[in-house]
Amino acid sequence: MISQELLKQLTSLAAALFLLTAFAILAQRHMRALLGWFAIQGVLLAATSALVAFAAASPELYISALLALLLKGFLMPWLLWRVVVRLGANREVETLINIFPTLLIAALLVLFAYYISLPIQKTSVLMTRNIIAIGLACVLIGMLIMITRRKAVTQVVGYLAMENALFFTATAATHGMPLVVEIGIAFDVLIAGLIFGLFFFHIRKTFDSLDLRHLERK
Repeated sequence: MISQELLKQLTSLAAALFLLTAFAILAQRHMRALLGWFAIQGVLLAATSALVAFAAASPELYISALLALLLKGFLMPWLLWRVVVRLGANREVETLINIFPTLLIAALLVLFAYYISLPIQKTSVLMTRNIIAIGLACVLIGMLIMITRRKAVTQVVGYLAMENALFFTATAATHGMPLVVEIGIAFDVLIAGLIFGLFFFHIRKTFDSLDLRHLERK
């Protein structure tokens, strides 16, 4: 039988690796590596959900973990890779700010997330209260990815990374939402992925590029 202390340590390890993937996505210059880290983040999200499900004895959270593994760990990264290959966009990732200053901003966002989550950690009695700050930090880093990227594909990866972080934070703060809500969110993510794919093809057909600066000029 696994002790609560060991479960807490395993959950903290998975959360630390989840935060590492957010930094790795932010630091990538190549599309293939970017989507690889995004897939690893999805797998870690599923692993964290499964650990919380075991600790909380929540069968519904196991289903959420399985959905996260299938959709966020495999299907979405595979769909995005198919789209970028089809569009010939599987080259270097273009950024608005250099990588090093962006990573420094991300480190500051992590400190900010720890600061604003302190009152929640003090009042919560859940085993996962110490990883809520990591979830909030990853939400902010996902927003930073969206802001500092030029191409539509990388901005969508930032949006999906932020959605992963929101799911992570909700799991840590509440030990899982109602199953019908989580299935609805998973379905929304799948539909969003299909719409984004159509969006990419339309931008490429209109501007012969996925650079969103063309939309601003239009």
